[in-house]
Amino acid sequence: MKNNASPHPIVPITLDTFFMLIRDSLKQGTCSKLLMTKYRGEEKNLQRVVVRPIELKNEPVLSFVYSFKDRDITKNFGLADGIEKIEHLLGAQFRSAHLLTTAEETQLDISKKGRVAMHTRKLQKMESISSEHNREKKRFVDINRPYLTELGITDQQHRLIPSMSRKWKQINKFIEVLSHALDQASVVQENPIQVVDFGSGKGYLTFALHDFLRHTLHNASTTTGVELRPALADLCNKTVSKLEHEGLNFVCGDVKTHAPTHTDVMIALHACDTATDHAIHYGIRTQAAIIMCSPCCHKEIRPQLHSPAVLEPMLQHGVHLGQQAEMITDSLRALLLEAHGYSTKVFEFISLEHTNKNKMILAVKQNKVTKVDAVLEKIASLKAFYGITEQCLEQLLAAPKKNSEENYR
Repeated sequence: MKNNASPHPIVPITLDTFFMLIRDSLKQGTCSKLLMTKYRGEEKNLQRVVVRPIELKNEPVLSFVYSFKDRDITKNFGLADGIEKIEHLLGAQFRSAHLLTTAEETQLDISKKGRVAMHTRKLQKMESISSEHNREKKRFVDINRPYLTELGITDQQHRLIPSMSRKWKQINKFIEVLSHALDQASVVQENPIQVVDFGSGKGYLTFALHDFLRHTLHNASTTTGVELRPALADLCNKTVSKLEHEGLNFVCGDVKTHAPTHTDVMIALHACDTATDHAIHYGIRTQAAIIMCSPCCHKEIRPQLHSPAVLEPMLQHGVHLGQQAEMITDSLRALLLEAHGYSTKVFEFISLEHTNKNKMILAVKQNKVTKVDAVLEKIASLKAFYGITEQCLEQLLAAPKKNSEENYR
């Protein structure tokens, strides 16, 4: 008799499946982070919630960071209450989630009709967080530095807090890139190095950068973190006062309002859309020796693109269209930097804490003469090919100096 029954019945994916993954990862101690996005609730300006397992007073808790447009709010819950909170938020208020463990990452998406889709990808490196920390490797940052403890990256015994392992890796990679750039730049390290960091946020990289210049390179540097959210600027300044970090301060503002001053190193990580163009323009105007940008949200030229017909089958997919806009935008930025005497590199940096964008534009000022006409011809050809009529950085650089300066006041 023929048996038509399927030997492997299909089990539908539900929210409970995802919740089980969360509970198992917490029980096994492998959970690194849970990110919830696509908020559909009634709370005004709430954008995302990041959940991390931490220890408070030797007790495991879940730390919830609610990110609004103008501030962050942190709340801690016991494991049981925290899991219940996640189950309440996800589905009813958030439509997307990303669970990261030491072995894999899982993406959850919920459609408007409530249909659940889940995709899991095994990480290439399967070793645990602790074993990763114990590997012998060159570190550009001394894990015993006090600011790391004050910022919650290490505990009182200067041991790395597992949930901050990615931030620790990011800090080290950032300082490594900066160190190599300083070796190539015309900055005289015996002179005080002036640094401006736009969008400094909670100050993780700003503190690391300043401490590296002062403590490792013994340079009498001054560093200014520029942050749009007043609460974060105030929080960082309190930490500066507590640690007595001379030469480091944080101000409230952005790249359009911060008055240009002499700058040796200009940094703008996760600058959205044309904010990256304004940051690069600031760096060029102040003749910065090093410009480091991590662009995000490439919106400006996407509506302008007129791609050749042969590319239409490829660009009918929105994700490919977005990737094309990103590639063209950053290529134009790199070329414009070259036209102003910079040697540029565009490369993958490392995943940032609040975004999946990991591209960096690194520009180092050169003493040699650049073949400006040849570079400008490349820019014109690229724009003509795609039908681009406006690009923010190009317009800023072409504007009269007097009018340009007014943009920063």
